[in-house]
Amino acid sequence: MPNKWGYEKAIVVGASSGIGLEIARLLATDGCRVAAVARRADRLRKLAEEFPERVLAFEHDVTQFDATRGLFQDITRQLGGLDLVVYAAGAMLPVGRDEFDFEKDQAMFAINVLGCIAWMNEAADRFQGVGAGTLLALGSVAGDRGRAAQPGYNSSKAALATFMEALRNRLAKKGVRVVTIKPGPTRTEMTAHLDTSKMMSPEAVARIALTKSRQTGEHYVKLTHAILFAVLKHIPSWIFRRLKI
Repeated sequence: MPNKWGYEKAIVVGASSGIGLEIARLLATDGCRVAAVARRADRLRKLAEEFPERVLAFEHDVTQFDATRGLFQDITRQLGGLDLVVYAAGAMLPVGRDEFDFEKDQAMFAINVLGCIAWMNEAADRFQGVGAGTLLALGSVAGDRGRAAQPGYNSSKAALATFMEALRNRLAKKGVRVVTIKPGPTRTEMTAHLDTSKMMSPEAVARIALTKSRQTGEHYVKLTHAILFAVLKHIPSWIFRRLKI
């Protein structure tokens, strides 16, 4: 039976930590069969032990693009169907204010963008064929403007959001929901070096993401974020570059 979010069988890519882990937990807790995909096998084993009847663990590095198609087909065969694919894998590498490092930027684009495209293309093709399904990807408010502190991370999240918008427009009449969630600062391993006292918990963001997944489109997790970033988007560049944000 579908759970309260309407899903019976799901793939969560990036399920070993943070928001992806909490999405996998929420789905499994509510009766969904979940294929948990991530690079860290030890953490996947713990999640599978937590839900032995509902979680299948698949070790996978999202930058191994050639392996995606075979793994996707294997998972859908083992699950016996598919309703939802979540792409929650992400990386924000530390970059100094005066540092320009192509390898770091390349790594973030490989994980944040190309891995997402590889998985979403497989899922979009399947869902288009059956005329149903939901694609959910985690973007970020950081993708709304090009901030000086994190050019690679910001632009990778902007690319992810644009790719998902394009999928949404392609699949609008195919019965497929395409959803982008834009969390603000969240207490995860990526923000462990920052003051996390005022950040949202990954469990709270995961719950909002699944609730919003019932509505196709792009969503901020807080109304205040939606208002704040609507304003920031319209600040002229010559003013924005003078702001310490």
